[in-house]
Amino acid sequence: MIRLRGHHLVCLQFFRGEGYDRVFIENLQTVVGRAVKGEEIEVVEGPDDVCRACPSLEEGRCSSQPAGGEANIRELDEKARAHLGIGVGERVLWREVFARVSVTSEEWFAGFCEGCEWEKACVDRKKDLNLV
Repeated sequence: MIRLRGHHLVCLQFFRGEGYDRVFIENLQTVVGRAVKGEEIEVVEGPDDVCRACPSLEEGRCSSQPAGGEANIRELDEKARAHLGIGVGERVLWREVFARVSVTSEEWFAGFCEGCEWEKACVDRKKDLNLV
């Protein structure tokens, strides 16, 4: 089973092979590949299967800047879960999450993604997927 935190449910929909370093990118490719093949996803609070290879994970907490660190990431997790209607501990499939993300308004994304260092990559990927 894949373990993903709230904002990764949204953000990984737009992953296209970019990341912090080779180890991080390879981990993302593995996680997304498993999800696309239909492996069940458990929604978790805090560090998940993506975070385990992130250079910003320090002592179980996100130290990412300018993202705002742990407090901002937890806020993004909560916003994503609320928007998707998925709670901590629930289990979902990638295709179910994709269906919900694919009908998300640009206005919601504008607020959710504002200031994220990966925002341009996601906008480009949304164009590739014809979601804009």
